[in-house]
Amino acid sequence: MTAYGMVAGCGENSAAYTLKAIAGQCATDDILRFRSMRLPVALMLWCAVLTAQDPAEITRKPVTTPEDLAAGEQIYRIQCAYCHGTRGEGGRGATLARPRLQHAPDDETMFQVIARGIPDSEMPGHWFTAREIWQVVAFVRTLGRQAPQKISGDPTNGAKLYAGKGGCTKCHTVGGRGGAIGPDLSDIGARRSVHYLRAALVKPEAAVPNGFLLVEIVTIAGVRIAGIRLNEDAFSIQIRDLSGQFHSFWKSELAGLDRQRGKSPMPSYEGLLTSAELEDLIAYLDSLRGAQ
Repeated sequence: MTAYGMVAGCGENSAAYTLKAIAGQCATDDILRFRSMRLPVALMLWCAVLTAQDPAEITRKPVTTPEDLAAGEQIYRIQCAYCHGTRGEGGRGATLARPRLQHAPDDETMFQVIARGIPDSEMPGHWFTAREIWQVVAFVRTLGRQAPQKISGDPTNGAKLYAGKGGCTKCHTVGGRGGAIGPDLSDIGARRSVHYLRAALVKPEAAVPNGFLLVEIVTIAGVRIAGIRLNEDAFSIQIRDLSGQFHSFWKSELAGLDRQRGKSPMPSYEGLLTSAELEDLIAYLDSLRGAQ
């Protein structure tokens, strides 16, 4: 007997069951619609709150009293240190212990970066009041007065290793040249700390960037392709395979889709390079700061 026949055979109970199912589905749809609306509504409310604040409070220079610096440090440690490091040494986020920051060369720009985030990056906007943002700005500026991290490697030799023995150009781009499988490294030195770079080279799977996803698909015809997901929705997926070729599939064409979260196609350089060569490569990557 079909599922329909089993339900239909229940008479009045079937009708009640059907009505409950429809009602339940409607409720589920309402919940999903509400959830999908929460982020845009929240963003609009945040913008309204920020706009409603005293314009003088938003535009004035950061406060520098000891109390404000202490408040800024407390906010930073709770909200920012996970990505940027407790002393601005960097990690998953950019190194802030520098006199000049690429995306925040002045205090007003830093205010906007903290408030609204950086599009197409891992830096989100934050729900702070204008005064709290200025307190964080003031504290972050103190991080830039610290002595920079010392690097023992030779960046010139590191550039040669990057293009030669390391084989990095097969997957990564610098200044518009190179492969498109891995992340663009043109400004990696401004975005990542030396500690993070070393960890990414020695244990790549411990430092996979957010949004970077390795997938393996199998088509109904039996074709197997591994690559990096570029885009995915409910009906289709687009990937770039490990040779750099672009592919697009309807999900109805697939027999399997394996999302390998936390995996990286990049090899460990711990055994491929000597300790000195590894330091040289790190020094070169740290020197890449994008357009100055």
